[in-house]
Amino acid sequence: MSVLEIRDLHVSVGEGDDAKEILRGVDLTVRSGETHAIMGPNGSGKSTLAYSIAGHPKYTITGGTVTLDGEDVLAMTVDERARAGLFLAMQYPVEVPGVSVSNFLRTAATAIKGEAPKLRTWVKDVKIEMAGLEMDSAFAERNVNEGFSGGEKKRHEILQMRLLKPKVAILDETDSGLDVDALRVVSEGVNRTRAEGDVGVLLITHYTRILRYIQPDFVHVFVAGRVVDEGGPELAAKLEDEGYAAYVKDSNEQASIEKAASEVVQA
Repeated sequence: MSVLEIRDLHVSVGEGDDAKEILRGVDLTVRSGETHAIMGPNGSGKSTLAYSIAGHPKYTITGGTVTLDGEDVLAMTVDERARAGLFLAMQYPVEVPGVSVSNFLRTAATAIKGEAPKLRTWVKDVKIEMAGLEMDSAFAERNVNEGFSGGEKKRHEILQMRLLKPKVAILDETDSGLDVDALRVVSEGVNRTRAEGDVGVLLITHYTRILRYIQPDFVHVFVAGRVVDEGGPELAAKLEDEGYAAYVKDSNEQASIEKAASEVVQA
């Protein structure tokens, strides 16, 4: 049983007078076998949370802790976080010209496991997972994400997750840019991972449509850099019917109260 614990996490972007606080005290716990959906309007800090956990240098941790099985994630380099068992499926996967998918995947597996997987077993595993994601075998010889469609990029991200077998998988808006068929295939790949019960999934999304395919155990509403509501799958259904308007209004009112209180204290 692995556990990712986030406690009172504060994150800023920029330096000095230009610094802007994005995350304003996030608390979240993700355990093996659990699927948590992070939902919220654009600009609420969902992707900031994902990239901060992964160690993106753009984001500065100003407070709080992140631990994986008791180990301090924030003290780890990006590659150490991956070897510890964290995986990030990016919203906008980057192109890597000159590096084939097959070489990329085997190099990543070698770096994480500390030794190269046995070639015969590895090739078999790759073929099985690619077939499950309805990917042509020729895909393995293409350069990473170069000329890929949106659906191909997202299938490749899920292929990585399936082969690297992380403890916690963070899926950042995996549904963005997908047509119905690609969304189904990608969701089925995630569900196969969930069925194995060894991985905790943190699914970040703006829309509820992917949750028709991947039913979360927990839903967290994210507004203005913090979790403002939590519940089960029924909360996602409520959001589909009512949207985020009420949460945004409450958040704006709370921000006004906090600002007024701060001005009084300073005076």
